[in-house]
Amino acid sequence: GVVRMNRGYRIQYSSSLGPYQGSMHFGTHVNSGLVKSLGFDSVFGNALTGFDIGAAVGGADINPFDKSEAEMQRFCQSYMTELAKYVGPDVDSPWLGMGVGEKELAYMYGQYKRINVKSSSGGRPFLSGGNQTFYQAPGYGVVHYANEMMQDKGDSLEGKRCLIIGAGKVARSVAEKLLEYGAIPITFSDASGHVYEPDGIDIGKLKTIHKIKEERGALLGRYIIASTTAQFNSPESILDIPCDLCFPCGAMKDISDEDVSTLADNGCMGVIEGGHSAVTRDGRKALKKRGLMYGPHTLTLTGSAIVDVLGRDTTDEQLKAEVSRIYGHVKTTAQEFNARGDLFVGANIAGFLRVANVMMTHGAV
Repeated sequence: GVVRMNRGYRIQYSSSLGPYQGSMHFGTHVNSGLVKSLGFDSVFGNALTGFDIGAAVGGADINPFDKSEAEMQRFCQSYMTELAKYVGPDVDSPWLGMGVGEKELAYMYGQYKRINVKSSSGGRPFLSGGNQTFYQAPGYGVVHYANEMMQDKGDSLEGKRCLIIGAGKVARSVAEKLLEYGAIPITFSDASGHVYEPDGIDIGKLKTIHKIKEERGALLGRYIIASTTAQFNSPESILDIPCDLCFPCGAMKDISDEDVSTLADNGCMGVIEGGHSAVTRDGRKALKKRGLMYGPHTLTLTGSAIVDVLGRDTTDEQLKAEVSRIYGHVKTTAQEFNARGDLFVGANIAGFLRVANVMMTHGAV
């Protein structure tokens, strides 16, 4: 066999509000700087939920898509052997992230249970026993926030053509919930390129894409064999496709200021992040300048935190109610600080104030 070395991380950023909680990410792009940056963001994102949870982010610089199932199992077990010294029930609870799905989490839970006596708290298994029954929560949350934003404009998601960038679990969950709202998902993308369905991706086509992408390392290009209407890498750039809303659920810094201009010229009404830091700093400025709606990931990706606190039996209705509450609080905060309608400002200020106020009560420690 061949011995491979990968570096793993877990940055425990803040426990002022409660035990550490936060996502795990696998990918060659993962390094200490990225993990620290996402950890800092999660301080405000987790605080926004109103629940007593801290913030932590972890991951490793391994590509999970070009490995076999056996290789990923061995890696997850090795990673958890070291990580188990720092995480556990009521201490630090990792959850799903980029490149980390239910399988990876289950492998880590199995190893944690093997080397620790205590693997649950209050009858609730650590890491949900490696069984995330509501893994769609991040994607569903993104769409619920998009619905709140549209309602603010006196509009709805019904009939809106939605450009989805990415094809991971979050992207597919976004498409699933968009269909329930009557919207029309038209694209998915991955390393092989993008598929475009001019008449929209219905539930049958979505199931086909689900089946393809559930196989580790499978690429979206295979979908064109199953569809007679899909266009593959046509037009050359996915952002040249006219749409009403854009949901970037793929890589970080996917949407630049030039991309925002292209979207706006094609009639796009807003960009709602389904991935971490999908819009660049210049991209955010361009969104504001062009008058497009913007849903920042600090706000839109709180679905995982909500479900992790409420438990495995959380329903979509409960998630929707929590999203509505958080959205209202962020909107009010933005208005209070003279940034009416700016959810990026509102989310960061609201999260910061909650953590800062609690830290003040702790004194000089």
